[in-house]
Amino acid sequence: MRKVYLDRTELTGAINVNLKDTEVIPAGTTIYPMSVYHKNEEYQKYANDYDIQFIFDDDIPHLEFYTVPYVDIMAKDSKGGFIGTVGQQCDLKSDTPICYINRHLECLIISKNGEDFLSNIGSWQDNLKPYDKITVYRSKAEAEMKLEFIDLSV
Repeated sequence: MRKVYLDRTELTGAINVNLKDTEVIPAGTTIYPMSVYHKNEEYQKYANDYDIQFIFDDDIPHLEFYTVPYVDIMAKDSKGGFIGTVGQQCDLKSDTPICYINRHLECLIISKNGEDFLSNIGSWQDNLKPYDKITVYRSKAEAEMKLEFIDLSV
């Protein structure tokens, strides 16, 4: 079966692509910022106690990597790494895996889902394991040299 990739970095909302005998794989890395309105002591506790700095819309970092499949970033840490959900928009109530991409662009799995992540939040750094289901590229251009992308501009 042929594999093609759908860049999620500039898409908003839902999109459905059906191609015969083709698997469409969402790709790219986005950031899921929360409104500054929701910034409170609980989120500050995550930063202070667990080195998980959730991203708010008043301080959105610039990402210098591109993932396949799609990863939606929700937090960062003091070591230059990022925490996100694999394959869909951030939702800690979903069954999607939670991953960590370190500053060396190595991808590690933190937990199998958001519930597991939150229940083991105090030891999340000890739970990191290599995760080979995500390829991290330095840019979309690098990914495009190796993969076939769907052109939605037509």
